[in-house]
Amino acid sequence: MAVQTIETKTTEEFLGKVLSDTSAFTTIVLAAVGDRLGLYKELAARGPATSAELASRAGIAERYAREWLGAMASAGYLIYDPDDRRFSLPSQYSPIIAQEGAPYFFGGIHQMVLGMSKPVDRLIEAFKTGGGVTQSSYDDDMWDGLERFTNGWFENLLLQQWIPAMPLVEAKLKKGAQVADVGCGRGRALIKLAEAFPTSTYIGFDAFAPTIERARQNAADAGVGDRIRFEARDCAQGLPATYDVITTFDVIHDAVDPAGLLKAIRRALKPDGVYVCLDINCSDRLEENAGPLGALAKRLGRSGSPSPSSASSAPRPGSPACDACRSRIRSTTSTNCVRNHDRVAGGPSVLALLAPAAFIT
Repeated sequence: MAVQTIETKTTEEFLGKVLSDTSAFTTIVLAAVGDRLGLYKELAARGPATSAELASRAGIAERYAREWLGAMASAGYLIYDPDDRRFSLPSQYSPIIAQEGAPYFFGGIHQMVLGMSKPVDRLIEAFKTGGGVTQSSYDDDMWDGLERFTNGWFENLLLQQWIPAMPLVEAKLKKGAQVADVGCGRGRALIKLAEAFPTSTYIGFDAFAPTIERARQNAADAGVGDRIRFEARDCAQGLPATYDVITTFDVIHDAVDPAGLLKAIRRALKPDGVYVCLDINCSDRLEENAGPLGALAKRLGRSGSPSPSSASSAPRPGSPACDACRSRIRSTTSTNCVRNHDRVAGGPSVLALLAPAAFIT
């Protein structure tokens, strides 16, 4: 078979895109290596270094330091000075890859990418059978990375911007509310709320039992274990009580049965209760999600959001969109009853919905 040559501008442009995406994947793998070894933080803290200097400072082999520095400079993550052969991390880059806990820190996401890729054979099998990939198939890189990533929101945005933007919720928390966080993960959101609003009581639910153990330990370490409980539960099957405030932080789009979960949340709200939903701000129309954010959300939703059941075939939305969530909440009320807090939610990729109980169908 003859080798096909590049004959059109469109083919050449697409070749460039595929090359760019392939290069980006290898860059992210090496970025995760640098994050794990603390190399970005070393450069941020102690300044530029040659490969030998970085190797000595970070306790790694010089040959690997040389290769890593060269790759990161070629990718534009570091700056190389050929005169003194030193590599530097610009201070403007530090919040993205070197400042743990910063609102836009990507180290956790890069760690997640490593974790997401490990059970790829099981993912391929799920494509064939229509089943899912169990959460236990993913190792600590997935869950540690997720905790590090979302913790940036809770440390920088939850109390500073999100709660003040919802006066009704803030008033309930100050007065003393019963709060449930559905899909609580390792409990970071509830810990921040419990520290700020000690008169309220809190319970976190998550379908993945190992995260519950970590959440309990995190709460105890933070000194708020006396007012937060955690329970392993599939909340789509129902919640055990009713609550003044129910929250979901980046959960609904990953649910095996989003509609069922929303209905369960509605049933668990007190008559004057409030549901706070933070999720990806994108459309349920595929053609409206073109671009890097839409593509990333699709990839995370398919390969990085494991199904609770390896045999689950429950419906999921066609995209990680919140339009479906908005529509369900709004279906029996006016749009004024649901407020979007895109401005305070950390940028255009995040959506916050505030819905009184009576307006969720």
